[in-house]
Amino acid sequence: MILIDGLPFSTHSSSTSTSHSQGVDILLALLKNPILVSASSSLKENPERKFSASEESTPERSKWVYLFQREYATVDPAFVNFVGTDEATTCVGVVIRNPKNGMTSVSHMDSPKVVETGLSQMLSLLVDGSLETEFDVHLIGGFEEVSPQHDNGGDVSESDADLDSYSLPLCSKIVHTLWSREEKFHIRTTCVLGHNTKRDSEGNTYPIFNGFVVETATGTVIPACFDRSSRCPDEIVRRIRVSASYEDTSWNGKLLATYDTATDCFKIAPCSWTRRQYQIALSLQHYSDSEILSICSTSPTAEGPDFVDNLRRQWNYLIEHPHWMETFPKKQPRIFTRSADGRWKKC
Repeated sequence: MILIDGLPFSTHSSSTSTSHSQGVDILLALLKNPILVSASSSLKENPERKFSASEESTPERSKWVYLFQREYATVDPAFVNFVGTDEATTCVGVVIRNPKNGMTSVSHMDSPKVVETGLSQMLSLLVDGSLETEFDVHLIGGFEEVSPQHDNGGDVSESDADLDSYSLPLCSKIVHTLWSREEKFHIRTTCVLGHNTKRDSEGNTYPIFNGFVVETATGTVIPACFDRSSRCPDEIVRRIRVSASYEDTSWNGKLLATYDTATDCFKIAPCSWTRRQYQIALSLQHYSDSEILSICSTSPTAEGPDFVDNLRRQWNYLIEHPHWMETFPKKQPRIFTRSADGRWKKC
């Protein structure tokens, strides 16, 4: 069930409509809702917060949990000050928070296929046994991947579903799943699609926000970006695990778990990469940067400046460590605990 301003939200969709068309109808109504339009505008007025583990300007006591694509984490405000993600273009960040205790779950969703199970994973540590709990929900990310020849003035319509789009099907799946569940979801922010799109002088579109954090004590959502030092721990292995998970049937339809809520540590579950992925890494490393963007990105013109470099570092790791058990000896997880200064150290 979806709530806005404390009231149940409904659409005029026919009961015989498909889940896809219902999802699009719900999404369009949410994007036009004046309360949510105002919330998106307010979010865009906030300055972007920069996170860096290597800079003295980062508050010493700030403890954060960073999420890569397809990952999720549920955090306790007693342990964690911020939880967030970045590097999103066509992906969508989902925040679900229990305002009764501050427990906050954040995910970086990259496909409609992970939405249903992924939301259940996120809620597993948030539900307190009462259906009366109203969870606060924020949706941030995705943008209108509309080329100038397809531009219709910036308004999303159901016909856009026929375009070569990634963000729209993902957003519609998320809102339809929330609407269909029995829990109560109070939608606070829908800064997605047109609300998260800017254009250059040639009409090319880009996301306004690529990342955000949630301040766990208050539930406030803040635009944010992270540098390489703050995308930790175990950056390269976690990036590789995202790709490897697509060939691992045990992860079908699921978000990747990395963070252990109860102990405030990271447990990177073993993942296996195949000879095929090793061969792909060998072949792709010889392509030019522009070719890599075209081959490997869902939004080549909107990626960050370090997108290609991040891929090359992943491929180099795969080439240097072709056997996954070198990374996960005895098939055991890689565990990282937080040191006194807030940094992560490998156990």
